[in-house]
Amino acid sequence: MIGPLTKALTNPTLTSISQNTNASVATETVLKSIGRPGFILIDKDIDSDTKKYAAAKEFLYQATCLLVYAALVVPVFKRGAFKLAKNKIFKNSPEFQKFRSLKNYESYRKYSAKSLDTRKILLQQHKLQDKFTPEIEQELLTAEKPNNYDLVKGTIELGSITGSVLGLAVLAPQLSHAVIHPALRFIGLEKKKEHKQNNQQKSINTKA
Repeated sequence: MIGPLTKALTNPTLTSISQNTNASVATETVLKSIGRPGFILIDKDIDSDTKKYAAAKEFLYQATCLLVYAALVVPVFKRGAFKLAKNKIFKNSPEFQKFRSLKNYESYRKYSAKSLDTRKILLQQHKLQDKFTPEIEQELLTAEKPNNYDLVKGTIELGSITGSVLGLAVLAPQLSHAVIHPALRFIGLEKKKEHKQNNQQKSINTKA
């Protein structure tokens, strides 16, 4: 079970899919939040009040999707995937034990992308955001091209993809129902529905 899972997570295709997914989701959602309301507003075949209402509703929905994506993927799914793998699934993996947290790994990736000379200067000046294990610190000081740690990277990317799908397909539509209509009423584009009580007693069919 662990063998095939490890092979799948270290596959470069997963990284490519995840990077493309994250970039496309963020870009597409931002563009939709601007483009769709703008398209509605310039439509001359719709009356002014309808345009304002439809444009505001579309903007609020896309903004909700963007907030859900930003609040869910990194804080919950990426960090959760790292912790689950480190403490449960791959608890005996040397790769995961070299990093204390998701932030620690991402800090390593940030500095490993720099040249060896730059890394030496940063380490000597103690400008790193996180403290690394002695093994990782030595790698940053000596390796021309530090390790990617594909198992750790693949696990994080899988968490990112899962968070994107669940956040936008499941949570965002549910949350939008609770947010959009109160927001529209707050800005005066929608009136609260009045529930009329029917005080008339229903007749009872005594012949039934």
